[in-house]
Amino acid sequence: MHHALRPRTALRPAGPGGAAGPALRPRPPRVRSLIDADALDVLHRAARVLLDDLPDLTDRLVAVIQEQEPAYRAAVEIDPGATWQEVHRSLRHSVASLLDPRGSRDAARRCSWKIGATRAEQGLPLDALLHAFRLGGSLVWQRLVEETSRTAPEDVRLLVHVAADVWNFVDEHCTLVADAYRQVERQLAWRRENRLRLLAAALLDGASRIADLPETAQALDLPEQGRYAVVAVAGGSPSEAAAARAAAARGMRVHWHTGVEVDYGIVLLGDGDGGGVGVVGAGNGVGHGGGDGHRGGGRGTERHTDRHANGHEHGRAAAPRPGAAGAVPSCGARVGVSTAVSGLAAVGDARRLADTALRMCPQTGGTVRLTEHLPAALVISSPDLAAALAERVLGPLRALEPSDAAVLLDTLATWLACDGSAQRAGERLYCHRNTVLNRLRRYEQLTGRCLSRPADVVEISLALATRSSP
Repeated sequence: MHHALRPRTALRPAGPGGAAGPALRPRPPRVRSLIDADALDVLHRAARVLLDDLPDLTDRLVAVIQEQEPAYRAAVEIDPGATWQEVHRSLRHSVASLLDPRGSRDAARRCSWKIGATRAEQGLPLDALLHAFRLGGSLVWQRLVEETSRTAPEDVRLLVHVAADVWNFVDEHCTLVADAYRQVERQLAWRRENRLRLLAAALLDGASRIADLPETAQALDLPEQGRYAVVAVAGGSPSEAAAARAAAARGMRVHWHTGVEVDYGIVLLGDGDGGGVGVVGAGNGVGHGGGDGHRGGGRGTERHTDRHANGHEHGRAAAPRPGAAGAVPSCGARVGVSTAVSGLAAVGDARRLADTALRMCPQTGGTVRLTEHLPAALVISSPDLAAALAERVLGPLRALEPSDAAVLLDTLATWLACDGSAQRAGERLYCHRNTVLNRLRRYEQLTGRCLSRPADVVEISLALATRSSP
C-alpha cells in the first residue's frame, strides 16, 4: 500500500562503530504509525466509493461552480458537455491520486496542466479557474467526510491525519493550473503583438491586401474609413524620442509602430485637421539655415527692403523653408509629418510622405510638416532632378575653397530664412549687414543668378533644400 503521508521518522547514518550518531532524533511512538495507517485505510475506503459514484460527484461540482463562480457559469452555458467532461476527468484523477499517489501523480498533473492551458486559450479568468479547483477540493473533502460518517462514524476523527495531504494536493494542482495558464497567456500575448506588428508593418509598407483591411482596422482599433496622417520620428535620445512621440499627436488616436531606426505613428485625424497632424506645426521650429519660423498672429506679410550695393532692391522672398515650425523641441529627435490621406488603404502613401518630410529635417532635430514645404518636397522626392538643380544653381561655387563656399551658402540660406532681410541675417551670422550684402552680390557674380528675380530665388531655395536635407 502506498502511503499518502511522508515518513515521520528520519534516522541519521550510523557512526563508524555501527551505532547511530549522537544527533539521532528520537523515534516517535509506535501509536503514531498505527494511527497513520488506520487513517489511510479510512481515506481509501471513502475514496473508492467516490470513484464508483464519480458521475454524481461531477454533477454536484458542476452545479456548485455554476452557482458560485459567474465567469465559469458562462462557460458551462456555452458548452455544458465539454465542461462536464473536463470536471469529470479532473475529479477522476484527483480521487485516483488519493488511492495511488505515485501511480496517478503524472496523469493528474498532465490533466490539470491541460485544463489551465485550454482555459487560458478560451479567455476564462485565472481567478475563476482557481476558484473552481478549490471548490472541487472542498467538495471532495466534504464527500470523504460524509461517506465516512455514513459507514463508520467513529473513524471520522482519523481523517484529520490526512487532511493536510488532501489540501496539499489541491494547492499543488492550483499552482500547476496557474503556471500553465500564465505560460499560454504569454504565448498568446506574443502572438497577438506579433500579428499586430505584422499588420501595422504591411499597412505602412502599402502591402496590405484589401481583404485584410477590416482585420487590420479591428486590431489597430482604427476605422477603416477615416482621414489619416503618418508621423515619422527618428534620432535623439530615448527620452527625446518618447517626448517627440507624445507631442506629435497629443489628444489624437494614434498607433505607434516601432522600427529599427524610425518609429511611425498612424494618426487618426479629426475633421478640422486639414493638412496633417493638428498639434504639430505650432511652436519652436528650426530651419536649415537657422530661420526663425513663420510669422503668425494673422498679420500681413511685411516687406522690409535692403538696398543692395548694385542697386537691386531685395524683399522678403516667399521661398519654402525646409525646417518648419513644430511642437517638438528642436534638439535631438527629428519628426516628419505627412499630408492627410483618406482611409487605411492609403497609409502606405502617407508613410512615404512622412519619410520625405523626415529627410528634410535638420540633423540637429526639429519638425517638418510636409504641407508647409511641398515645393521642396517635390525636389527631394526626385534625387536625380535634385542633383541636377543643385549643380545648376550651386555648382559654380565648387571653384572656391570649401570654407569660402560654405560661408556663401550659409549666408544665402540665412538671408532666405530671414525673409530677405540683410539686417536680421547679419544679426544671425554676427556680422554687419553690409557684409551680408557683399556676400550675396558675390554669389550673384559667380553664378549669374539675380536675387531680386523671383524665379531665381525659388530655384536657389530648392537647391539649398537639397543641400541641407540629411
